[in-house]
Amino acid sequence: MFNKILIANRGEIACRIARTCRRLGVAVAGVHSTADADALHVKTIGESVEIGGPPTSESYLRIDAVIAAARTTGAEAIHPGFGFLAENAAFVRAVEAAGLVFVGPTAETIERVGDKSSAKREAAAAGIPIVPGSKTQSEDPAEIERAVRELKLPVILKAAAGGGGKGMRAILSLDGLRNEIESAMHETKNAFGSASLIVERLIERGRHIEVQIAGDGNGDIVHLFERECSLQRRHQKLIEEAPAVNLPPKLRERILEDAVQLGHRLKYRGVGTVEFMVSGLEYYFLEVNPRLQVEHPVTEMVTGQDIVENMLRIAAGEGLPIAQDRMMCRGHAIEARICAEDPNDRFMPSTGEIAYVSFPFGDIRVETGIESGSTVTPYYDSMLAKLIAHADTRDEALDRLRRALDETSIFGVTTNREFLRRLIVFPATRSATFHTRLIDEGINTLANEIDDLDIDALALGAYFWMMRQRQPGSNGPWQSRELTGWYMAAENDGMAPIPILHLESAGKGAEIRFAPLQSDGSMLIGVNEAKVSVSLSALGDDRFMAAANSRREIVRIVQKDNAIYVHDPRRAHAIGVVSYLSYLGTTPEISGELRAPMTGVVLKVNVTVGARVKAGDATIVMESMKMELRIASVVDGIVTAVHFKPGDTVERNAVVAVVERDSVTV
Repeated sequence: MFNKILIANRGEIACRIARTCRRLGVAVAGVHSTADADALHVKTIGESVEIGGPPTSESYLRIDAVIAAARTTGAEAIHPGFGFLAENAAFVRAVEAAGLVFVGPTAETIERVGDKSSAKREAAAAGIPIVPGSKTQSEDPAEIERAVRELKLPVILKAAAGGGGKGMRAILSLDGLRNEIESAMHETKNAFGSASLIVERLIERGRHIEVQIAGDGNGDIVHLFERECSLQRRHQKLIEEAPAVNLPPKLRERILEDAVQLGHRLKYRGVGTVEFMVSGLEYYFLEVNPRLQVEHPVTEMVTGQDIVENMLRIAAGEGLPIAQDRMMCRGHAIEARICAEDPNDRFMPSTGEIAYVSFPFGDIRVETGIESGSTVTPYYDSMLAKLIAHADTRDEALDRLRRALDETSIFGVTTNREFLRRLIVFPATRSATFHTRLIDEGINTLANEIDDLDIDALALGAYFWMMRQRQPGSNGPWQSRELTGWYMAAENDGMAPIPILHLESAGKGAEIRFAPLQSDGSMLIGVNEAKVSVSLSALGDDRFMAAANSRREIVRIVQKDNAIYVHDPRRAHAIGVVSYLSYLGTTPEISGELRAPMTGVVLKVNVTVGARVKAGDATIVMESMKMELRIASVVDGIVTAVHFKPGDTVERNAVVAVVERDSVTV
């Protein structure tokens, strides 16, 4: 076994690899960009080398910098994790040329299967059915467009050099085809360093089944059974489980055999995943991921294998740690990916400081790269954490995962936690009758559009705010039990007639009034026209027993600057706090200002001052978390200002351009 390795990755996977290394007695070192200097993976690993600026092209994709870091720290081997350089054959050769060991497949294997077009050729040669499509990859938009038109719709564009949903585009119409191609090429270039795409027939309502394999590099191959990865949104997996359910035994056996057969053909070294699309009783080879997968924990939970340990032992020349006839699959495991994104706003990525994080303990596995105070930047993937539940049955695992999501609090950025919770209880999820288009087709049901203010949550937030004003040393005006607002002409119940707070939640506002604090600790609080009797009893760890009129329940409440976060059994609420006088002093500005929906980097500026635009025209194209964001004009008019140029970093809500609305004459 190695004495020391370098982990050439970031976030939760870097933390996860370090954990196995420490258990094995292997010392670790890491790398980080300037944006990640204070990240959790840097603290967890304990020794890390700064290798460049925030963009991946300046840091995590720099082969020279990563190898220099390995030499500086005295590492004998490099583990690439997933993404970044994990499927880069040039990186493998550079690692070996430096006298180091690459923890993963050989460069030759990566070249044979690391891009999807060559992988399809290998699968076809092994007699495995493949999805119809282009036989070679291309970086020529015109050539890709021709391939789309020849194959006929519907088709899908795929990044040849990687996975994770990056660069994927389902093409259902020829309208705007060139823009979709260029967008996909840019996204895959940013994620994997190559803009090459392939074109395939789109199987619209299939199931995504993948098989974990491991090989010693000399032809000995085992499988660790299969995973179900059909619950995806726009080809990005959200829920994964092992084993797959409702899969006919003979079909499962054929898929497992084909995965092992391909491994034998490649004389595969290390661990990898062979992916298939299942349609009815037919199946087609999709791709090989010659690396560790995001969803590998579910396989570990049902097999008892540590896949990272297996990778290390194989790379160290120790061979496969277990024979196929001893491999067992016990129970059921399900994983949910928590991402910094807003399901109620087209899954727009969310950035900013994480005010508070709390994950469940006990019978749940948590993989994360964040902590309270972490910063979510626009430079990297939006995944914050993975929750993995394991139980004897699938229903028990689903219930356990749902409870774990209920107990998870991430305040300060918007996440998909509540969306995942709804997905867990969705009928098609519970019955395992899903397909890869389920979420996209059912998004209107799964998305939770919040129409009304949650009066109880606002009242609890207001009570919490008032109690903090009365803490010793706060020097606030509300120290006295009786002082809760203006007392001129107070109502019979003691409610102040004039608001002293304005709270904002889910884009809506509420005026807050207070009555005096009662001897039992309760307080009557006015939320707009409603009145709620509220009290909070501390349970420790930011948890309270909350009373709101007749309801009693345990909640979590945290305040960070001018925001209060209330997490009740129904959902998490982010509540902005403004003094009422300050609120009255602001006037909404009506203009043609176009604002950045989140922090990101400008890719293109499509307009100049004086240009005429129509509502819907994209004026600025930004990138954040490897996603393209198009900022469109909402009016017909003339561009009067452009404030940024390509390459500039733009903060959330910054004005990027101004469009003067055309005057309307009658």
